[in-house]
Amino acid sequence: MDKVGAWVVGALMKSRIFKYGAVGVLGTLLHMGTLFLLVEEASMHPVVASMCGFVFVLIVSYFLNKSWTFEQGGQADPIQMLKYAVVSICGLLLNTAVMYVSVQLLHWHYMLGQVIVIAVVPLSNYTLNLFWTFRVPEMNEKKPSQGV
Repeated sequence: MDKVGAWVVGALMKSRIFKYGAVGVLGTLLHMGTLFLLVEEASMHPVVASMCGFVFVLIVSYFLNKSWTFEQGGQADPIQMLKYAVVSICGLLLNTAVMYVSVQLLHWHYMLGQVIVIAVVPLSNYTLNLFWTFRVPEMNEKKPSQGV
């Protein structure tokens, strides 16, 4: 690989959006693997198994995004983790809304709706996590008072 190519790969690997996407791909693989194992090996109902996979990936992706994507080391912050869960649930609701509008109201093929979901939901979740969940306060912002 030439110097320019190495620089591009290096810059991409440091990019937050790339890291967020990589965590998302890993999360998808973990979700699928968890679903498969729980259904095939533990004889769990697929819907319950998928819910378990969702929760497992939520926890794993929170820690990966906290430490790697947004580079905020340290212990888990319960409020931050709750915000991350809220963003993920909002993403699920947005996914459902886009699919409903695409398939039920516009009568588009379901795969077209899913392509729109793939374009919209990860960017929405990334933006919410960047500016809300993992937001680092400015040095000149006042902290809320902790009492009277």
